[in-house]
Amino acid sequence: MDKKTKDWRFAQANKEALLTLGAYALYFIWWYVCAYGMGSGDPDNYKYVFGLPEWFFYSCIVGYPLITIILWALVRFKFKDMPLDEEIDDMISTKTGEEQS
Repeated sequence: MDKKTKDWRFAQANKEALLTLGAYALYFIWWYVCAYGMGSGDPDNYKYVFGLPEWFFYSCIVGYPLITIILWALVRFKFKDMPLDEEIDDMISTKTGEEQS
């Protein structure tokens, strides 16, 4: 069996990458729907929130803190701290194999 398929770190890294891409896809959809959905009409008919056009407020002012909180939660609860060097078992078996040769 290939070393990459046995190592749990590759599976964890793939899971983390997919979660990150999913979060940013969700953010892009949020931004696109708010910006182009609410902002596609006549500017005379825009609604305003805190003096800003509604589409801008929800797409940029609300969207950025929202994705920041989502990414913080992903890192805090789904990501794992893992060593990036070779595992100790692999190093020990390699060293013992070299000494016997």
